[in-house]
Amino acid sequence: MLAVSSALVTFLLVLPGAVPNSPGHVGSLLETFLPWIGVAVPVLLVPALLGRSRIALVSLLMPALAWLILFAGLLFPGSTPEGGLTVVQHNVSDVNPDPAATAGALARTGADLIALEELTAPALPAYERVLASRYPHRAASGTVGLWSKHPLTAIRPVDIRPEGVGAGWNRGLRATARTPHGEVAVYVAHLPSVRIGPSAGFSSGRRDESAALLGAALAAEPLDRVILLGDLNSTVDDRGLDPVTSLMEPPGPGFAFSWPASLPVARIDQVLTRSAEVTHVRSLPATGSDHLPVAARVVL
Repeated sequence: MLAVSSALVTFLLVLPGAVPNSPGHVGSLLETFLPWIGVAVPVLLVPALLGRSRIALVSLLMPALAWLILFAGLLFPGSTPEGGLTVVQHNVSDVNPDPAATAGALARTGADLIALEELTAPALPAYERVLASRYPHRAASGTVGLWSKHPLTAIRPVDIRPEGVGAGWNRGLRATARTPHGEVAVYVAHLPSVRIGPSAGFSSGRRDESAALLGAALAAEPLDRVILLGDLNSTVDDRGLDPVTSLMEPPGPGFAFSWPASLPVARIDQVLTRSAEVTHVRSLPATGSDHLPVAARVVL
């Protein structure tokens, strides 16, 4: 039984796409927390050692090796080469008790670009006031915003509103940042939340629909170099984000778990690029949000 369990864990790690997504989007749920399947290895190791089973111990090499091949590179945050841009992505929470303190913490990172989600009308002036001196260029649309040290042009909203959601729902924007390394299209997006329940399972229909709309916008982007900053409400392994991730480079090294802030288990706040490379990504200390900020180094 231990050997069979080891084989099953290996299968789930190597071929998560073989798990059907219906009913209840089980496949997407598995892919969202894929690295944590590796916890099964030490769990199975205990009875294997107690039972002194050589077959069980040898079989555990399969999932252990699979996990290392897939995720060992993420254990290290990567290099920080000279040049490029530092960017920060943060869902600041619409119930953040101290927006000014959060803005101050983000400003002290010295990032070139800061993308924020869940900006509320009452909190927006606090972010503007604190960030204005270091980030003179700003773009905002609905509940998402972008602050930049470099000039921003061609600012416009990006429609990622799923069907049936009210017209006031606006969670996407696009701007051209004129950096010292040339122009780059910067997208900020906040995809709909997912829910886990006994009846609907992993409910991600609206998130997936919004991801498809975002993917269409990225596909139509005329600039070669693109940076996408956003709360995508899943990890990049989730097949529901394929319309977006298939158009972008692989994410940077480092787990950089960002949610929930109290005990982070997944990076759902993403920094993705096209014709550019994320060489270093890390989580930042907690603010007043239920997400951790994520900082990344982007080489254009």
